Amino acid sequence: MALMTDTLPWLLVGLLAVGVLALLGRPLKHLLRLCLRTGVGLAALAAFSPVGGLIGVSLGVNLANALVMGLLGVPGFGLLLMLHWALAL
Repeated sequence: MALMTDTLPWLLVGLLAVGVLALLGRPLKHLLRLCLRTGVGLAALAAFSPVGGLIGVSLGVNLANALVMGLLGVPGFGLLLMLHWALAL
């Protein structure tokens, strides 16, 4: 009987954890994908930085720009370039 009273709370906590993970599975998947895409955007910005200096365009290598590129992809990069051009005038 003591074994039952010791394992019952752990069993309930385990079931609760499985339930929470089942409910949050899709949002966590989307968040992980966004983090991965933001990392790729940050790498692309870092790779563009030296080349951009040669052609006269310099985008900041920061989390905000990387997040825009992570959310929008290549159109986000174009948006950042257009924003830089529009605000530089």
